[in-house]
Amino acid sequence: MTCGARLYNSHPMQILRSLHSSDTRPCAVTIGNFDGVHCGHQSLLRELQQAAQARGLQTAVVTFEPHPREFFTPQQAPVRLTSLREKLELFREVGIDRVHVCRFNTVFARKTADEFIHALHDDLRAKFVLIGDDFRFGSGRSGDFSLMQNIGAQRGFEVAAVHSVLHDGVRISSTAIRAALAGGKLDMARAYLGRPYSISGRVVHGDGMGRKLGFPTANVQMKHNLPPLQGIYVVEAHSDGIGVLQGVASLGVRPTVHHDARHVLEVHLFEFAQQIYGRHLRVEFLHKLRDEEKYPNLEALTRQIALDVNNAKQWFVEHE
Repeated sequence: MTCGARLYNSHPMQILRSLHSSDTRPCAVTIGNFDGVHCGHQSLLRELQQAAQARGLQTAVVTFEPHPREFFTPQQAPVRLTSLREKLELFREVGIDRVHVCRFNTVFARKTADEFIHALHDDLRAKFVLIGDDFRFGSGRSGDFSLMQNIGAQRGFEVAAVHSVLHDGVRISSTAIRAALAGGKLDMARAYLGRPYSISGRVVHGDGMGRKLGFPTANVQMKHNLPPLQGIYVVEAHSDGIGVLQGVASLGVRPTVHHDARHVLEVHLFEFAQQIYGRHLRVEFLHKLRDEEKYPNLEALTRQIALDVNNAKQWFVEHE
């Protein structure tokens, strides 16, 4: 699998809500937040699969919900690139056998590094552990690679380190992707992710303003209020049963018609008039047209939307 290749794998994947499993088969395990499941993460997951195959093991990923920084410092936590559902979909596409989603709460935060390692061995039956060379874990972030390796040698499981993946000399990280998206550098974000950045969610009822203005939109529910990018974008929308559709999207607070700070993702799909309420839509952001603006009246807003639609259609013509 090359970085970012979407396999749409039908591989059955278990999703478990703790470190415990009734599956008695030993596994190769990796641990992390995996926000974005970017090219660095994908390299690690490929390495995990190769190690598991060589040793006859299941593959298992341990991840956390919420992100530990959302638990400890919610006001300073990084903007999420992927919701839990999106992350699980990407793990399934890669072909991971099991994902353990650990609820990061006060009890889990108090777990010592030793207790965490013993849980990997005793509850997950880990025989091979692959982690980043800078990975920290346990209460007070007291555990590191050396501790994992030392206890692994005592308990009889292997520990290996995976190193950073570079793109044009830059370390691929969730932080770098957030910065690229915030700066409108979608091509850079795409290179780091190995795919266009996307947001997935269910289509829900909006206020009908787009239809009133002559540009009906699909309103995509977002799990988190603060997305990593804002503005007007050329997009492609994907959904089972309707295929791939071209369109233009607005992601922001809609300052012309609303005065609250809630972010809304609205997608106008070209030459499309079906009712898709309740469907799950994945919106891929291909190109930024402009920043969001406040207009003096609805007539000025309507003229700008028409211009955005024409510019988006022209972009598709130029990038066929």
